[in-house]
Amino acid sequence: MRARDKVAVSALRATLAALDNAEAVPVGSAGIRGAASLEESPVGAGATEVARRELSEQATADIVRAEIAERLEAAAELTAPAHADRAARLRSEAAVLLGLLDGPGAA
Repeated sequence: MRARDKVAVSALRATLAALDNAEAVPVGSAGIRGAASLEESPVGAGATEVARRELSEQATADIVRAEIAERLEAAAELTAPAHADRAARLRSEAAVLLGLLDGPGAA
């Protein structure tokens, strides 16, 4: 990361965003109901905050695998010579993520 590996940074940022989205609580299940009037609405710092879901190790790995598959599928679709650089970048990002799943000794 200190070497500013743009491919790794891009892959990790996108995957962290996917994990963050997976931890979000669906709006309908948050337990916060719309107040009938302004006077009945929750007030104060954190009044509408809901605890995020905790992902299991398996769920986290599944999300990372989905990110890998998404990149490899997109790279496979980029067959035109003009898109060769983008396809190579997507394959490199997938390799970075695969290295994370395999563990630090395999990378």
